[in-house]
Amino acid sequence: MALTVVQAAGLTIHALDRVDLQRFAQEREISQRAVSAWRTVLLAPPDRRAQMLAELELPSGLSATLDEMPLARPELPPMPPPVLRRLRFDLFANSPPRFRPRELITAWIPGGPSFAASLRLPSGDWLNLRIHLPPPRPWHSETFLIAFAAMTLAAGLLILWAVRRLTRPVRALAEAAERLGRDVNAPPLPEAGPSEVATAAHAFNTMAARIRRFVGDRTQMLAAIGHDLRTPITRLRLRAEFMDDDEQRRKMLADLDEMEAMVAATLAFARDESAAEPTVAVDLAALCRTVLDEAADGHPDLAEAIAYQGPDRLVAQVRPVAMKRAIANLVGNALAYGSAARLTLSAPEAPARPLRLAIEDDGPGIPLAELESVFQPFRRLETSRNRETGGTGLGLPIARNIFRAHGGDVVLRNRPGGGLVAVATLPG
Repeated sequence: MALTVVQAAGLTIHALDRVDLQRFAQEREISQRAVSAWRTVLLAPPDRRAQMLAELELPSGLSATLDEMPLARPELPPMPPPVLRRLRFDLFANSPPRFRPRELITAWIPGGPSFAASLRLPSGDWLNLRIHLPPPRPWHSETFLIAFAAMTLAAGLLILWAVRRLTRPVRALAEAAERLGRDVNAPPLPEAGPSEVATAAHAFNTMAARIRRFVGDRTQMLAAIGHDLRTPITRLRLRAEFMDDDEQRRKMLADLDEMEAMVAATLAFARDESAAEPTVAVDLAALCRTVLDEAADGHPDLAEAIAYQGPDRLVAQVRPVAMKRAIANLVGNALAYGSAARLTLSAPEAPARPLRLAIEDDGPGIPLAELESVFQPFRRLETSRNRETGGTGLGLPIARNIFRAHGGDVVLRNRPGGGLVAVATLPG
């Protein structure tokens, strides 16, 4: 914007200077030709004055006639002093006595930028000069227009180059942050360029390394905890087998199975193994139908409440195993707590818009204040998520992490007619 303003100001100054130059040249030529016409008529014989005046080559904007009455009359508005000074009519008054007019009348003719000057000859006739000053045209010159186009093009290219140069490091930093948000093991940002850019890139790479180290330490710690927990769980399982009370043995084995499932789910959530899976082109429509078919096989009593609506084929760049797990978690969540899973897949409405995946159920829904908190690990709502149905409270967090790793997101909304809908988005 600054370069554009400077360019416009420079061209405006140049145009105004050109206008002043045109006016000066035009008025100077008119004043010189007016003096020349007056001297020609004054020195010519009376019978040849009209002929000699007609033969004069006068510039555009100046006409001269020889009349008996003056064209400029005292009752007309006077010529403005600035115009009077620029036209140099003082030359007549400062001329030698024999070249001075007997009387000089100047006036402004209403209706346009026209002026009149009447000079009285010794014979009593009047030399009437009609002066028309056309408006200046700073843009009519081809040279000026070419220079204007060349300067505008040069300024535009300079602005484009400068803006791209200034925003390239910021754009690279934003892209690196986006890659790091999707993959904690993303390659580092090149530490090149000006000192400020290199410093920012170094700080970003240091931050990314600390994040990777933190994630690695957390994963290693949870893996060690999981490994240590499996040993006492196995010992307890063996001891439970020797219990005489069948009912107590069954309850203890069920608790141990739940503990083992929780440990396995926690480790899977902490490792986030989907981040290491490569991204490939996958038919998302076929993947959704596969998940629904598997869900129907596992819940034959709810097969009528499982449905798919969407295109027959929709290809997207995803991690297939991770994406199947995320969709399966959302479908399983809907079946477990809503007794239905109606999946709707929508293609992007425009090239820059995301594709949309919605899963509706017929459950009681979730209070508005808890729609976001259920995505916290191990968060379960007693009023709408019965612990007796099983689960560890990691299904929704895992699904959201997977979709966010793909550049999308998952949100929950209560349906107006009752039930809940999970809306997942992916880049188109």
